[in-house]
Formats: sequence, structure tokens, C-alpha cells
Amino acid sequence: MPKAAAAKPTKIVNKKDKKDPNKPKRGRSAYMFFAQENRERIQKENPKATFGQIGKLMGEEWQKLSDKDKKPYNDKAAADKERYEKEKADYESK
Repeated sequence: MPKAAAAKPTKIVNKKDKKDPNKPKRGRSAYMFFAQENRERIQKENPKATFGQIGKLMGEEWQKLSDKDKKPYNDKAAADKERYEKEKADYESK
């Protein structure tokens, strides 16, 4: 007994707004500055670790840092946030 052909549902296409290449990049967090500086070292210490495992190890190291050790990263994040706010204001005023 042959199977009846199932009716194919129509495909709904969502139109996505194109991103403005001049829009300023968001400010990075303190953790992102930490990760950028330490990712290569952690990868060398754990050569067989997967991408997800590297992220987990970095997160564990970040959690172990004291507030004093996190301060330089927090300062960088604050400066980057100020940069973003300034660029955003300039962008929106155009």
C-alpha cells in the first residue's frame, strides 16, 4: 500500500535587518579581558582540552581571583564601557 504524499508546509522566511557596519562595538566585560589575556596560556597548559573545557577552566580561574586581582580587568572594562557610551552617543547623533 503506497504512502500518501505529505503536504509540504510553506516555508516562512524571516527578513533580518542588515547590521550597520558603523555601529560601535559593545564594551567588553572584565571577564572578557581576562579571557583574552589568559586563553593562550590555558590552551598550552591543557593541549587536549576542547573549546568548551577551555572556557570552563577559564571560568574557574576567574572565580578564584580575588577582587584585588580582578581590579585591572574591572578598570579596563570600565574604560571600554566609557568608550562605547561615547561612540554610541556620537553614532546616534548622526
